[in-house]
Amino acid sequence: MNNVLTEVRNFAEQQLEHLYHLNKIGSALSAEKDINKIFEMIIDEAMKFTSADGGTIYVLSNDERNLEFAIAVNISLKVRKGGTYGKIDWPPVPMYDKYNNPNHHNVSTYVAHTGKAMNIEDVYDLEGFDMSGTKKYDEANDYRSKSMLVIPMRNHEDDIIGVLQLINAQDNNWNVIPFSKEKERLVLSLASQAAVALTNKTLIKGLQDLLEAFIKSIANAIDKKSAYTGEHIRKVAELTMMIANAINNDDENCIGLHFSDDQLTEIRIAGWMHDIGKIITPEAIMDKSTKLQTIFDRIELIDTRFQAVKKEIKIRYLTKELEMYKSGNIDEDKIKQLHKDLDFQLAEIDNYLEFLRYINIGREKMDNKELEKLEHIASKKIQWNDNDRLLNNDELENLSIRKGTLTGKEFSIMKAHAYITERMLIELPFPKKMRNIPLFASAHHERLDGTGYPHGLKGKEIPLQSRIIAIADIYEALVAQNRPYKKGKTLSEALSIMANDVKNGKIDKDIFELFIDKKIYLEYAKKEINPSQIDEVNIEKIKEIYKK
Repeated sequence: MNNVLTEVRNFAEQQLEHLYHLNKIGSALSAEKDINKIFEMIIDEAMKFTSADGGTIYVLSNDERNLEFAIAVNISLKVRKGGTYGKIDWPPVPMYDKYNNPNHHNVSTYVAHTGKAMNIEDVYDLEGFDMSGTKKYDEANDYRSKSMLVIPMRNHEDDIIGVLQLINAQDNNWNVIPFSKEKERLVLSLASQAAVALTNKTLIKGLQDLLEAFIKSIANAIDKKSAYTGEHIRKVAELTMMIANAINNDDENCIGLHFSDDQLTEIRIAGWMHDIGKIITPEAIMDKSTKLQTIFDRIELIDTRFQAVKKEIKIRYLTKELEMYKSGNIDEDKIKQLHKDLDFQLAEIDNYLEFLRYINIGREKMDNKELEKLEHIASKKIQWNDNDRLLNNDELENLSIRKGTLTGKEFSIMKAHAYITERMLIELPFPKKMRNIPLFASAHHERLDGTGYPHGLKGKEIPLQSRIIAIADIYEALVAQNRPYKKGKTLSEALSIMANDVKNGKIDKDIFELFIDKKIYLEYAKKEINPSQIDEVNIEKIKEIYKK
């Protein structure tokens, strides 16, 4: 009687231990974020429960036409493929034959189709199934597959998402034995928990993938608005991640921070979203390639006007010459002077037009002498109409732009994209781990000295993530080859400009130094810019700019 009680107690304790272990595994599966690690946990625990020598997890492909290998383990053969060890390159098992009939000849696909578990004592004695693949594998590896347990993995909606297959249960002396009914029930329970965990993680990953794909689609659409942006958003996002990863890999930890995986995701999405506000920026402003550009370049109107002025001048001088001939009072010296004056005035008009064409192209800086000359030309009156001048007020305003091609009003409209970015992103219900994306993305035009926009943030008010995006954004804009008003800078020119921004308290010195010390600028340049822009860079000379 005591022996019976002992056996009952041991059995009960064993069952309680199994239940406790299953609950523990369920919690661990729910907590794990990496799907590949979940696969490893499932196969390891299933093999531990059953003392199996090997195991495989198959997952149903997205189109449900194949069972794909997720992980395969065999202790005796020292095989471990899939999971965190990388994708298995074995061909998938087809769920249907060439006539589109369900594949019931393979054990795993049969279980996936029917949802029925199979507990096989000896696979070599199994009838009605094609076990040639198993036998061929055994022969090639000097192995003997015998007992097999094949379990469907059902999620909370009772959908089969994969199959768990275990090989060769063993007793305490390593002898191969059949899988017991008790172990089968435990593995069924484990497979069910695993399927739910996998489904949840797959759904979460699917939503994350959908979010990122949607974000990239929007970003690409914004880039396509302009013929001149040249995938600016993609390039800034990638450059941002190059800097963020360099911070994580910096052994000296100069920045004093290490980004978690969630934080890296947050900054990556912020990089992709940094210019989303440009979706409402008029294309006429985004693509304004010259100062006088509207739907066409108005320098051509000025050219037409100046040609008309030249014709009017010629007519006036020819009329004077004709009057001299008519009066019979022909003075060769006066006629020569008339021709000389005419040539001078025509040359002067041509000089004015050439100058206007020159300054119509946006540059880094327009000096005071050039502005004075422009105002002098604008003050000139058209000879046949004293009320009209060579340039109207709007033309003068646009040609007076000192940097770039945008007027103050147009630049204000362009700057609004940062504020619009913030307002658009704030409206999106980002999960908690992504809640800083609106701030990170919209603050990339803020400057440490408070001169940036949209809110004039200063110093530490600007998040590190925004400072990273800012450096990526500035560098990409400087070396970009297709901006409407400038050529792409060489590396040394771009870094010198950025070093001056450091000197003037605009951008983060530590991030910039990491950017140049780790040669991120060069790694990016080799992939994205014209080789002619890649010149020799004297890093110490660049640093001297802000260390003086």
